[in-house]
Amino acid sequence: MTTRLTRPMTPALSSLCVGPLEGLTPPRISMALGADTLPARELLDPARLAALFDRFGIQYGHGDRRAVGSLWSKWYFSVLSAHSLAANLLLERDLPLGLDDLHLQQSPDGRISGLTLRHAGCPLSDLAPYPRFATLLDGNLTPLIEALAATTGASPKVFWSNAGNYFEYFAGTLAGHPMALPGVAEPAQVLMKSRTLPDGRRNPLYRPVRYVEPVAPDRPRRVRRLCCIRYLIEGLGYCTNCPMGCRRTTRIAREDG
Repeated sequence: MTTRLTRPMTPALSSLCVGPLEGLTPPRISMALGADTLPARELLDPARLAALFDRFGIQYGHGDRRAVGSLWSKWYFSVLSAHSLAANLLLERDLPLGLDDLHLQQSPDGRISGLTLRHAGCPLSDLAPYPRFATLLDGNLTPLIEALAATTGASPKVFWSNAGNYFEYFAGTLAGHPMALPGVAEPAQVLMKSRTLPDGRRNPLYRPVRYVEPVAPDRPRRVRRLCCIRYLIEGLGYCTNCPMGCRRTTRIAREDG
């Protein structure tokens, strides 16, 4: 049985943007749409998504559509994971992140820069590891990733890896938040350690990151489970935590040795 540690009052979402989340812009709480706002549901429209990637891909010379889509998804998953996990793990609130409820703030080049929410969320009705993240997984990530894969031709695993990378990162980062209670990241960690979901489905967030040989004493190297394929765009190369880049670096070091 999960024990709920209650707080005397529920702080505003803006209060979360301190400490390790200091650089985040708090979500807007509004039913009105701004000129820079995109209804998240429109991302399921192949034509709308393709047009978005055309705009976002200009800075990459309209390179490989699979890599362009993957890079765009990183901005999306970063913003989504940071706000979702902060509200979920620090405030025990379930934000309205279903694609029918969510609106997205965009930069001029098409990057997702923030969220506009219909309301500030509801208290979590179930604190078990999977139910508390069901809105994020089933209401947002699953349908969107299917659309991203269909539009770009990249494997859904690429996008789940991107999502899992940020999910794992922000779950760990929140341990250093001034509002964090002991064991704040445990529900997210339990979810990521499970191969399957309670209904028997494969868990797409299973172990998205691994930690290998230290780069410094007491600081192991953080390596993604799968590559984000950004290297398909000329001149970008591998991420610093790419499994392909790490294998290549290790091989070269052994050859030089």
